[in-house]
Amino acid sequence: MSGTPLLGPVVELRRDPLAALERARRDHGDVVHVVAGPPGLRMAFHAVFHPDAAHHVLSANSGYRKDNLPWQEMRQILGDGLVTSQDEKWLRHRRMVQPLFTPRAVDNYADLVNEEVAYTVRSWSGGAVVDLHRDLTALVLQVIGRVLFGDDLTDAVEPVARCLPIASQYILTRGFAPVRTPRTWPTPANRRAARAQRDLFDMCDRIIGRRRAAGRTGNDLLGLLLAASDGGVPLTDEEVRDQVLIFVLSGHETTGATLTFTLDLLARHPEHLRRVQEEVATVLGDRPAESTDLPRLPYTTMVLKESMRLYPSIPFLSRRTSTGDVIGGHEIPPGSDVWTSPWVTHRHPEFWDRPEVFDPERFTPEAEAARHRHAWFPFGGGPRSCIGRHLAMLEATLMLVALVRRYDFAPTQERLALSAGISLRPAGEVRTRVVPRR
Repeated sequence: MSGTPLLGPVVELRRDPLAALERARRDHGDVVHVVAGPPGLRMAFHAVFHPDAAHHVLSANSGYRKDNLPWQEMRQILGDGLVTSQDEKWLRHRRMVQPLFTPRAVDNYADLVNEEVAYTVRSWSGGAVVDLHRDLTALVLQVIGRVLFGDDLTDAVEPVARCLPIASQYILTRGFAPVRTPRTWPTPANRRAARAQRDLFDMCDRIIGRRRAAGRTGNDLLGLLLAASDGGVPLTDEEVRDQVLIFVLSGHETTGATLTFTLDLLARHPEHLRRVQEEVATVLGDRPAESTDLPRLPYTTMVLKESMRLYPSIPFLSRRTSTGDVIGGHEIPPGSDVWTSPWVTHRHPEFWDRPEVFDPERFTPEAEAARHRHAWFPFGGGPRSCIGRHLAMLEATLMLVALVRRYDFAPTQERLALSAGISLRPAGEVRTRVVPRR
């Protein structure tokens, strides 16, 4: 991979990792060994872009683990929840919460989603320029609060919006730094990260404390965590908090971003917005969408899938192999870090014609059946794929239906700037004009 003779591609990886990895695939192929940084302090990883390689790295028996530095840093800041834990602890917690995320269980959440989106619909009723990302992530956070915790999470919106970008940047900076200062040193970055972590932990403690004070049980996520035991021993307060935090953060950030990107795309492509609106009117009339309506809204689903192709919520997925491997004829030594990238694979010209173009027709049943099954993997893959994918699709579809039914959308910015960290999000406000429909 190109770069300066002394530092390699470290500057372009930090400035724009999405473009850097796209360029690496274009210039060097589907397996690229990346070495960046000054001599003696270099970081190295293998980036793999072919769908076969992505599937192999993420599959159950490939020998790849979340042992590398970015995952270690994430555990230090965000705790050892379902996304970050491994081995027996991960399996135990996954089995514990799995019943909440089956398609049958998720279908029961439709009424709660519709109730929450109604508040956003009413708040935009006068027509205005709104920040889509701010409003939609707040909306999804409220849905997550009611569905998973039986709680109003209005007081969580501010600390999450303020602290998550700080935590994300800190994790990435330390996860890919050749030298890391001890966390106990009072550097500005350490102090900012410690404050963000403390505020996020305090937010989770308030959620848990309200539930305990109310004396309510229940079959939602928090009820299961508080009632759970391992061999008769209840989960520790730290274990409960780690799970609450990871579901608050991952559950709202990804779906909020997906909705934001989808509405921004529709605003820039009004012909597709009209097709979604016509489908919604034909199938639903004036009634709210229900979970059983989703199969009857194929074009709406195609739009969401194409949005997730262009803007996958998690643009990179990293693992480490302890045993070594061979991928695409390239030897991967033991102890190597390997990156897969939905962002790059979703633009691979072998599988996507005109990959930068927004074209929902890529996701007709016939097109999907003819394409490599792992060319699209916005929810990851293998046993560690997103447990909430059915909930995310239900939320995104119901919310999109409610919003396009009531509004037209027009962009006020020439282009959408991106921030590629732990997740993919807009780099700033997404100012969009919402116009009430007659």
